[in-house]
Amino acid sequence: MFVTQDVVLRFFFRKKKILNNGFSIPINSSIILAPTHRSRWDGLILTMAMGRRITKKDCRFMVTKSEMRGIQGWFLKRLGCFSINQLSPSLSALRYAIDLIEKGEQLVVFPEGKINKFGKKLVLKEGLYRLARLATKKTNSITIVPIGIAYSKIPPNFRGEFCLSLGKPITINDYSNFTVENFNKFLYEKMTQEEEKALKNVGR
Repeated sequence: MFVTQDVVLRFFFRKKKILNNGFSIPINSSIILAPTHRSRWDGLILTMAMGRRITKKDCRFMVTKSEMRGIQGWFLKRLGCFSINQLSPSLSALRYAIDLIEKGEQLVVFPEGKINKFGKKLVLKEGLYRLARLATKKTNSITIVPIGIAYSKIPPNFRGEFCLSLGKPITINDYSNFTVENFNKFLYEKMTQEEEKALKNVGR
């Protein structure tokens, strides 16, 4: 945390802003963070905004298998990342993710499934909702937090700005009758609303 938050982020970015929007950490609930994905910086920024120093919980990131290769994979593993095959998730990876949720850990899932630099409209992957529904068999208190992240430049530049905007928490049991498509449409709208707030704060 010292290296990434106090040194790297402070040195690289000139201005950092977190929009709480009246957000409060859900009590006695497992939290799944659902952020937009615009840059490889997103993970460090999420850890700064919602990591151990703020929530007293580490962010555990679910990432694609390809991202866990080489030096990047070594670094991501130490940031709390674990991989999953999007096309054919293994039972062990699903069990591990569900165990994290059941234990009240803080899981990060990028619903877009990949870095979407220019924020083009994508169909969200089905994994987040399906995972949350599976986890309700283990715990009945799961909260999804839509998050928007924006940078002053594409790609983020040295001494640039970033803004992260936290949306209103979504209690998964309130949407148990939704299809995957309907829930993803709803979640996408919430993520986009938060990203628009963040974009406005970085002058875009």
